[in-house]
Amino acid sequence: MRKLTVLAMLAAVLLAGTALARTLTVRPNATFNPAVAGFGPTTTNNDDTCDIGNAPAATLLLPFFDVDIKSAQTTARTTLFTITNVSNLPQIAHVVVWTDWSFPVLDFNIFLTGYDVQGINLYDILNRGVIAGTSGTSSNTVSPANPTAGSQPACATTPGGCAAGALLPANGATTNPNINSFAGCSALPGAIPPPLLACVQSALTTGVYTCSCASNQLVGGTHNDAIGYITVDVNANCNTNLPTTAGGVYFTTNILFDNVLIGDYENVQPNPAVVNAAGGANMVPIRAIPEGGGVGSSSSFTPPTNLPDTFYDRYTFGTGLDRRYDRRQPLPSTFAARDIQGGTGSFNTNFQIWREGITAGGCTGANVAASSNSSLAVSEIVRFDEHENATTVAPTLVISPSIIPSLATPETSSNPTTSALFPAQPTAAGDVAGWMYLNLHNGGSVIYSRDGLAVAPGNTLRASQNWVTVNLQAESRFSVLFDASWLGNGCSPVAAVGAQIGPAGGVLVCPPGAVPCNQPPVGTNTTPP
Repeated sequence: MRKLTVLAMLAAVLLAGTALARTLTVRPNATFNPAVAGFGPTTTNNDDTCDIGNAPAATLLLPFFDVDIKSAQTTARTTLFTITNVSNLPQIAHVVVWTDWSFPVLDFNIFLTGYDVQGINLYDILNRGVIAGTSGTSSNTVSPANPTAGSQPACATTPGGCAAGALLPANGATTNPNINSFAGCSALPGAIPPPLLACVQSALTTGVYTCSCASNQLVGGTHNDAIGYITVDVNANCNTNLPTTAGGVYFTTNILFDNVLIGDYENVQPNPAVVNAAGGANMVPIRAIPEGGGVGSSSSFTPPTNLPDTFYDRYTFGTGLDRRYDRRQPLPSTFAARDIQGGTGSFNTNFQIWREGITAGGCTGANVAASSNSSLAVSEIVRFDEHENATTVAPTLVISPSIIPSLATPETSSNPTTSALFPAQPTAAGDVAGWMYLNLHNGGSVIYSRDGLAVAPGNTLRASQNWVTVNLQAESRFSVLFDASWLGNGCSPVAAVGAQIGPAGGVLVCPPGAVPCNQPPVGTNTTPP
């Protein structure tokens, strides 16, 4: 009888599963009423989210690079990065090099055949002026014939350029219909003209960029090495437009929305006399939501995305476009980052921090000048040791009125945890390790949008975007690089200074219909959207 009862219950479950299969299908705009216990899904479509995960994307961010362009290559610090096309179709990757104050100094295109990988050494670009050879980076690249159909890349251009067995172009031009032009793709530049290279080197080390700005209009900081960050976007054509190009032309005529790129980067320090170590991490994958559609397709529906704001939001300011035209996920503002400083292994930690500037990064002008991104405010940093003792920045002088030290960084920087930016290590337990809470909201900017509006409802500004990578080193020989954990995603509201530290959704949480659910919950079960 027991066996029959179990079988009957199993049959009932199977029948119920069949009946509910259609109801439980994930949909892009799933909605439910959490107030009604047991009804509706407990999550919405996981692809329609502000959460940043390690997945193929339409934009890649290399948040910080540091290249010694003055030393010989055998001992010079450098940053390497790799772009990979995980689709069988050819793709165009548009690369932009930015200063640490968010001014674009160089851009170029890389043509990727299906399943292609392209590695780039920034020392080659910034010291020697060599981007990459045309072999393997142009639309003339021949795709091979692979042993299985599933591993076969589509050929890039004409049937004459396809290996035997490769998928032939359906339209006589390309197997990727979203690529609308091959003009300039067949002979991508392998070398930077010397006058432009001199401008790029100057901008990344002194902030002076006389190729398009006056010598007194600084666009970056002053440092021995070339420092900045890089963005890589899927594009429909080989072009020289930028996110800063007037009128939003880059967004309406160039960028695409296919999540097909992955990337990684390595910081290499090959000088045994100083540091002989290297560490690598993934480039930050920023997905297009919704994915797909041809160039300019964001004009065909309103709103172009369910995201309340987007990665390139500040560059659509004043263009007349929907502020979320790029459809890229926004980045978070609060992080938890591990640190170790001292000990028998001589550990040290740097936080490589990318910040969203408050202007678009031009030579000069209100809401434009890159110099406004030289010192971006930090809301709050709290440092915990391994015994949960905490320190934060506080006045150090016994005077009145009290003066709290200013917390600020440029748009991208590498910061040792011994610097004045961070609170001192708690001394009560003598620990050398712990973690930090970083609220990197910069206070907001009038050029940021919210829900597609020029200014957020109630005249409040959205949280600014940031990214943190942790670099742990020991004995000048060992180095690791990994992303800090975000506590809320790019759609989470601004975290108030002094508020309870924790996940943006709060804890504890009672999901809809959960029994038992202990203690009055304070969490929202929501990490927006």
